[in-house]
Parts: sequence; structure tokens; C-alpha cells
Amino acid sequence: MPTLFDPITVGDIPLANRIVMAPLTRNRSPGAVPNDLNVTYYEQRASAGLIITEATAITQQGQGYADVPGLYTKESLDGWKRVTEAVHKAGGKIVVQMWHVGRISHTSLQPNGGKPVSSTSRVAKAKTYIINPDGTGAFTDTSEPRALETAEIPGIVEDYRKAARAAIDAGFDGVEIHGANGYLLDQFMRDGINDRTDQYGGSIENRTRLTFEVVAAIVKEIGAGRTAIRISPVTSSGESYDSNPQALFTHVVEGLAKFDLAYIHVVEGQTGGDRDYTQGDNPPFDYKALRQSYEKAGGKARWMVNNGYDRHLALDVVANGEADLVAFGKPFIANPDLVERLKTNAPLNRPEQQSFYGGGATGYTDYPDLNAA
Repeated sequence: MPTLFDPITVGDIPLANRIVMAPLTRNRSPGAVPNDLNVTYYEQRASAGLIITEATAITQQGQGYADVPGLYTKESLDGWKRVTEAVHKAGGKIVVQMWHVGRISHTSLQPNGGKPVSSTSRVAKAKTYIINPDGTGAFTDTSEPRALETAEIPGIVEDYRKAARAAIDAGFDGVEIHGANGYLLDQFMRDGINDRTDQYGGSIENRTRLTFEVVAAIVKEIGAGRTAIRISPVTSSGESYDSNPQALFTHVVEGLAKFDLAYIHVVEGQTGGDRDYTQGDNPPFDYKALRQSYEKAGGKARWMVNNGYDRHLALDVVANGEADLVAFGKPFIANPDLVERLKTNAPLNRPEQQSFYGGGATGYTDYPDLNAA
């Protein structure tokens, strides 16, 4: 039986173990440019089998929070090159999570102060993070979006393709498409948000069209073995809702089975660690049936699970074959050497929640490893 600590190949990417650092937004890249602090942060965590970066905007239009990194300027890509070089030098593997937030944004973050774009013109009852004129950070209501014109959508697909190519050129081992948590692709997929009447609205086939077009474009550009996707069937983040998530995401994974992706990353339950699958307005969800549908459709990508996993549960799901990889979020914030701590069953540092978003080294790169404990 495999263990959490055994090597595994994920698409075209060989990994030293099955422990994954989940994407974690930390708001420490002013100007959307990765900096020295970011280099240190990721380098410290390179013992993970795979690092998935914090969500990274594919364009300025795709940005929804202040001081998050991007993939769309030379300065940002040069910064990411320093990160990928440091992680590789430390023996790690790293993919970038490609992000378009859609309506979860604010006019102050958009090109020329324009409206965010989405599948709808309805505002989300959600918060985003901006920088005030006095330099302080604050959470504020999202701005009213505008619905993308049908003729604009091929340009969105092209933005994803360009960003994927830029990511590989910057040294990333692959990309993870952010299709979860109420952001743009999720906004198109869910009938509780998408109110379109064109070929991207209405039926499940139409609502998932953009997601499949994005996947196809990226696979064609960089190869399926370096392409992955993240989904979150029952999250209510960003006021996300669907009347029948089981049918929706069964269709999604059956469609993804046509691509030989590196992995599919599934957020089980509410994002943020809550494994109560029935919380919020979304109906209950059968995750085992989801994977069975994927495999029945011929899907061979590695199956990554995420959300509230501790050491015991992670060991069990890998040993039982229920998952190939387990992603950890908050534990990696406070434990740069999480792999060693899990292997030896050592105690974990507790994360400082007040330093999650924004700031400097405190609560970011100053957590002690076992040698310093």
C-alpha cells in the first residue's frame, strides 16, 4: 500500500512525496510582483512533494485582492523566476494557481477603475481586500460587475493560454486552473450565479463550456501533463450556489476525463477547513461517487483532496487508495517543515491568524522549524 511519504509521478511531474502545500493567499506581493520575502517563504516549504502557489491573477482584470501576485507583467514573471529557481534548488516542485476572480473584485483594482466582469451583472454579497489611500489594508464589499459579452469570452480563454505559457517560461513545473470558490469559472458553472441566455448559460453543458475551453487551450499550449484544475463542489464562497452540484460536477469530471491532466484538486466541504458537507445552502455531496464517475469515464489524473485533513486522516486516505495526494493549507503557514513533522508525528506550530493577510516577515517567514524548536 502507498504511504503519504512515498514518491509519485503527477502527469509529467515527479514528486518526492504526496504532501501538497495548498494555495494560500497572503497579500505580500505589492504591485503584483513576487519579492525577496516571497522567495524565502516558498523556499522554506520546498520539502512538500508539491507547492501550489497562492492564487495568481492571469491579468489585471483577473485581480480581486490587493498585493496578490500576477502573471501578466515582466516584473511579475521575473519575480516568479526567482521563486521557482529557489524552490528547485531546494529540491522542490512548484505549480502556479491561475486565477481570474470574476466579480469578486473592486473597481479600485480593475484597469481604469472599470467594473469587474462575470457571467452575470449581479453583485456578490462578498468581501475583498484593498489598500486604503493611507496605505492600510481593509476588507470591503465587492463592486457591481458587468456580464461579459459573448464576443469577449474568446479573449478570456486567450488570457489563460498566455498566462500558462508565461508560467512555464518562468520556471513553473505546471499550472493549476482555479475553477473553485466562487471565482470566474465557478461563476459560469453554477446556476445560482450564471443567468446568461447565450451559449454559456442555461444548461449544464453551456455553463461548463468556458471551463472546458480554458482547459483545452492550456493543454494545447503546455501539455496535459503539466495542467491541473481545482474544483469545490459545495463551497458557498463568493455567494456560490448550484441547485444540483452532484450533476454539475459529475459532468465536469466526466468532461475532464477526456484530457490526461496531471491532477484534479477537490476541495471537500466548505473552503477554509470546514468538512461539514451540508453547511450553507448547497445540497449534500457524494465525493466518492464523483471520483467513480471520473474513473468510469476513463479519467487517469491523480486525485488530490483538500480541506481539514490532519495527519491521521491523510495517512488513511492515501493508504486506502481514496486519494493520491493530500493538500494542507493552514498547517503549512505555521510549519515550513510540515513534511518532517508529519513523518515524525511531531507537534505543529499554531498559525497566527492576525498575520494571514498582508504585512511582512512576522507570521510569514519567521515560524521555527524542528531544529529551532
